[in-house]
Amino acid sequence: MGASSRVAVIGARGQLGSDLVRVLGGHYEVVGFAHEDLEVADPASVKQALGGQAWRAIINTAALHKVETCEAEPERSFRVNALGALYVAQVARACGAKYVYISTDYVFDGAKGAPYLESDCPRPLNIYGASKVAGEQLALQTLEDALVLRISSVFGRAGASGKGGNFIETILQKARAGGPLRVVADQYMSPSYTLDVARLLLDLLQKDVRGIVHGANRGVCTWHALAQEAVRLCGLAVPVEPIPASAFPSPVRRPPYSALGSERLSALGLEPRPWTEALRDYLREKGHI
Repeated sequence: MGASSRVAVIGARGQLGSDLVRVLGGHYEVVGFAHEDLEVADPASVKQALGGQAWRAIINTAALHKVETCEAEPERSFRVNALGALYVAQVARACGAKYVYISTDYVFDGAKGAPYLESDCPRPLNIYGASKVAGEQLALQTLEDALVLRISSVFGRAGASGKGGNFIETILQKARAGGPLRVVADQYMSPSYTLDVARLLLDLLQKDVRGIVHGANRGVCTWHALAQEAVRLCGLAVPVEPIPASAFPSPVRRPPYSALGSERLSALGLEPRPWTEALRDYLREKGHI
């Protein structure tokens, strides 16, 4: 890495991007880029925003992550999630910057039935997952010291851009309105609190970690269990009914089990905290408890 202390965060207004600006800002000079400042799918836009400057790191959180949109518009999905990853990686290489690409648990098919580790081979079931695998490979192919950080089931203070809030906020809103709450209980994942992910990424940058790392909070739960715990912590006496994913028909195939574990973090002396602790802190941060 160069001597520059400047870090670029692409997607700076998103759930993760906004927490990265907040956390990294205490250690580096952070420059945030929103969608109107930089379009990752347009190489000229990427070069104009980032090129010819000294960066310590360029972090790309931009993605087309609405899975139904990706399935309906595969070309757009690959343009943003795969070619976008490449265009930013090429500028990072030219600038001598560390490149960080944020990826997803949806690179896996869920057949393993146990938390996926960094050494597990991706097998995506849908266009979104396939486009993110392509983005990972293009990032690592362009820069051998690139870092690919996979996270899943994200929740953070800012809410998801384009989705309006996040899963937890939606659940609490419905619970406060009296319900009813019906939540999928046969899809397993590992929640990721964006403030924890941002703090982890700071550690990974300072250790100059490269390759693929899984950065979700520790533990496995279903969407139903996550909803139930959020409702319980907020003291809301609303029942949460477990339902199968088949109750919500979708053209998108989703992995039934996409929890993320990490063999690399323990080797680095880094251990994410359990998702239950992260959820409690998130609810405090948002003023729910």
